[in-house]
Amino acid sequence: MIIVTGAHGRLGSRTVRRLLDRVPADRIGVSVRDTDGAADLAALGVRVRRGDFADPASLSEAFEGATQVLVVSAPITGPVAIARHTAAADAAVAAGAKRVLYTSHQGASPDSLFAPMPSHAATERYLAGTGTPFTALRNGYYASTIPLLLGQALRTGELVAPADGPVSWTAHDDLAEATAVILADEGRFDGPTPPLTAPHALDLAGIAGILGELTGRTIRRVVADDAEWAAGLVGNGVPQERADMLLGMFHASRRGEFAATGPALTELLGRDATPVRAVLEEVVAAG
Repeated sequence: MIIVTGAHGRLGSRTVRRLLDRVPADRIGVSVRDTDGAADLAALGVRVRRGDFADPASLSEAFEGATQVLVVSAPITGPVAIARHTAAADAAVAAGAKRVLYTSHQGASPDSLFAPMPSHAATERYLAGTGTPFTALRNGYYASTIPLLLGQALRTGELVAPADGPVSWTAHDDLAEATAVILADEGRFDGPTPPLTAPHALDLAGIAGILGELTGRTIRRVVADDAEWAAGLVGNGVPQERADMLLGMFHASRRGEFAATGPALTELLGRDATPVRAVLEEVVAAG
């Protein structure tokens, strides 16, 4: 049985749906914190059980009978994230899984300037030491982040943010489909995968240029001072710790941590990966 954690989340839910196109429902199980929220999957024949990384004892039943476990990384960083991911890995191994898959990131590195990346790297190291085959999915930076960085650009004609670097923005739907392919075709990758990314990397100046083409207006990229930008976030109610983490994303992109691209995602999909322009078309349509 293939177990998918985080099946309520943006990536996990899409992965299960794509997996149902390739694997009978009775071979799929989901581990979720709220089983009522997965009633639709249960109705399709998917096994639904409660599992919470923060409650390792719950994972024993959630992972029962697993041949593969997809550990979808939690949206947290630091020691707590590592502890929860390793608890999930331990539970998967204890359940007898033949392979543990983990949603890592293309920029996973112990010396990254972006806080989630060292946590991903530490989880990968732990998986490598379990003795059980593992796959670390080196996912591209989620394209869904772009609208959060635009601020008032569509209204003011200025995209204001700290200095940045190229990022291979990648769609959740593409990554979910590729993950389903990898799960259905056991053993395709051992260890970290190649970068699973869109084929091109763009900085915010490039994003502004595309927005201009789509709207027929000039969208000017304005580089903000790091400290002033972070202070503005805090002034608008963003916790200082989160503001610092977001600033770290810009620092990391300047260093080229998210610039890697490759053909692996396209090859898995058997089609072109979703371009940034398509993502921005949706943003413009939504106003």
